[in-house]
Amino acid sequence: MELLFQHRSIRQYKDEPIPKKLLNQIIEAGTRASNTGNMQLYSVVATRDAVKKAQLAPLHFNQPMVNQAPVLLTICADINLFNQWCGQRQADAGYNNLLWLMNATIDASLFAQNICVEAESHGLGICYLGTALYNAKEFIEALELPKGVVPITAVVVGYPDQNPPLTERLPLEAVMHDETYADFNKERVEQLFAEKESLASSKQFVAENQKENLAQVFTDVRYKKQDNEFFSAKLLDTLREQGFNL
Repeated sequence: MELLFQHRSIRQYKDEPIPKKLLNQIIEAGTRASNTGNMQLYSVVATRDAVKKAQLAPLHFNQPMVNQAPVLLTICADINLFNQWCGQRQADAGYNNLLWLMNATIDASLFAQNICVEAESHGLGICYLGTALYNAKEFIEALELPKGVVPITAVVVGYPDQNPPLTERLPLEAVMHDETYADFNKERVEQLFAEKESLASSKQFVAENQKENLAQVFTDVRYKKQDNEFFSAKLLDTLREQGFNL
């Protein structure tokens, strides 16, 4: 599908609502994704109300597209419904552990990507928001998520008001291994990242942040070790509060 090769993240949206019928079709397309045991261990909260989006925006670090896009989707790993069904059938569910958190996270991710591809096939734009994990506890409270439900990602959806260029990707050999994993030597690492580092945009990031190279922009500015450790500990506490034995 040529559509897959034309994906770009959209961060500016027109003030145009998505018809409810179309939104339902997009979400239903998500449900056709592969999932663990056909258990569908995911859910989505659709936020269209402007006031509610404004309340959620600070949790997404006030990214403008949260308020601008007509729909904000919070996609969750969800063992709640399946657990309740098991309980009502005198079936002893054992899904509140790391294995099933991972299974539900995979299910939610596949669900999310189907939603995004379907949305783009109708001329809509999307952008993933990783902040759902950073502030999982606050999203749980704001969206009234019960135990067994954890936000995994969020996606804004709407009609694009921009047409940004495609984002670069590493060469295929950076991610594909034949038969067994072929680890990288120093020279190969240099080769695989050479094009990314040579881009004008990459050089601009380095200059703007007064760093020596692009890797330091990631480690010292964008995703700092101290932030990673803080949010990891916070997320682990939240997962335990949501009933997972970790």
